[in-house]
Amino acid sequence: MTKTFLILITFIALATATASKAVAADLYYNNNLSIGAKGGVSLSKVNFQSSVPQKMITGAIFGASVRYIEEKHFGLIAELNFEQRGWNEDFEPLEGYSFKRQFTYIQLPLLTHIYFGNEKARVFFNAGPEIGLMIGDKTTSNFDYSHAADIEDFITNYRQTEQFSLPVKRKFDYGISASLGMELSLSSKHALNLEGRFYYGLSDIFSNRKSDPFQGSSSMSIMVTLGYIIRIK
Repeated sequence: MTKTFLILITFIALATATASKAVAADLYYNNNLSIGAKGGVSLSKVNFQSSVPQKMITGAIFGASVRYIEEKHFGLIAELNFEQRGWNEDFEPLEGYSFKRQFTYIQLPLLTHIYFGNEKARVFFNAGPEIGLMIGDKTTSNFDYSHAADIEDFITNYRQTEQFSLPVKRKFDYGISASLGMELSLSSKHALNLEGRFYYGLSDIFSNRKSDPFQGSSSMSIMVTLGYIIRIK
């Protein structure tokens, strides 16, 4: 259901962009090109099938962007970002155990940019595909997770623990991003923007054969970033 919803969002964004271009085709508008940088916080988890009790893990996201405004209310954005994703294991009702596994990705989102407002303040909606490459895999734990079955009164009797030490199968990732935000102009060439973005991965991190512990292991993250935009044309 979530995948279908995100795909529909992308199609709606593309359809809206096409309609916007058609309306603006007869209007004079100066195209502009901007570059930017941003940074913020990522909250993420892994959608395991079968389910793994977990909490969202906090990570960092930062990167750079190029934005081309082709018509009034419509543009395109390409970004290059670094993001930390993963999951934070939930051990309730047990206490005293901690396990976090964090992956670092290079992201390349290609987004349709639709905005409304004036030269001083705008609201915007971005949506489109994203690809990524895992460049880091870090595990933080306060117990020997590679021998979890040997720990007395541990959780192995009623839940899976294979995820603690599963090797990464697919470092290449792809999915869909959608976001809402606002932009405030500081001058004719400089602006700040605040954006909240949702990403849903369509590729599994771990092997998903019938004989494997999990039939699905895709990423999901919520990102909140503050960006600085400079118009260069």
